[in-house]
Amino acid sequence: MRSKPTGLSDKASDVILVILSLFIAFLVAYPLYYILIASVSNPYDVYAGKTFLLPSGFTFNGYKAVFSDSNLFRGFFNSIKYTVIGTVFSVVIIYLTAYPLSVRNLPGRKLISIFFIITMYFGGGLIPTYLVVKNTGLINSIWALFLPGGVAVGNMIIVRNYFENSIPKELIEAAKIDGCSQWRTFARIVVPLSKPIMAVMVVYSMVAYWNDWFTSLIYLPGQEKAPLPLVLRNILIKSSVSATQASTISGGYAELNKMTEMIKFSSIIVAALPMLVIYPFVQKYFEKGMMAGAVKG
Repeated sequence: MRSKPTGLSDKASDVILVILSLFIAFLVAYPLYYILIASVSNPYDVYAGKTFLLPSGFTFNGYKAVFSDSNLFRGFFNSIKYTVIGTVFSVVIIYLTAYPLSVRNLPGRKLISIFFIITMYFGGGLIPTYLVVKNTGLINSIWALFLPGGVAVGNMIIVRNYFENSIPKELIEAAKIDGCSQWRTFARIVVPLSKPIMAVMVVYSMVAYWNDWFTSLIYLPGQEKAPLPLVLRNILIKSSVSATQASTISGGYAELNKMTEMIKFSSIIVAALPMLVIYPFVQKYFEKGMMAGAVKG
């Protein structure tokens, strides 16, 4: 006599999983959606809780204030330039570092790996780093944004693990038998087969360079080379005037505080939008690359 299966049916399990996934997606997406509707709402209505799902007191004044700054578009193009250069530089350096360390018979492999790992936990700090950058003549040079942190060790370890676990060893050995050099094997076999993890590294590097404003603040004096996040920060600072200054303006401090809050929300959307537009184009590689690169070698 066959016993009845216990537990939920496949259909019921699917329904529960779909509901759970939608709930988690809501929790993840709602904060960004809230910032979006808050950026076109009256700040007082936002703080009063009137913008839970829809804008309240619809206005584009925050975006008008942000886009009226003459430095905004220059900062936008600076950010694009720094992000493109930095991403290419970072991914190339990561690949050139990770591939040799993925070769198990590399002399001194463990010692070199330990050397890299130490840098993840110990650093000289801001002042010694600044002095190194200054003494190497990189102040006011865009290379100060890339060279000091050129190797992201955490990302390099992920790529190394991907090479060790996802690139078939038989292909590498076959290439050696056919007389391929290490460079040719790397360029013709390793790089084409590692597109998923490359997409992950591209996303990581793009987001890091796009959002980086502090490095530019330290090493790139002046407004001409300021990236978009730094320009938006300066716009927000200029809008946060003191009560004494506000008393000379119509509406007083309350009106200027209202404008500051609108600029704050609008700046977040302006800064985040380019990355949100780019991400769907590499998302299909992202999960595969992360899962394979996270396997311990």
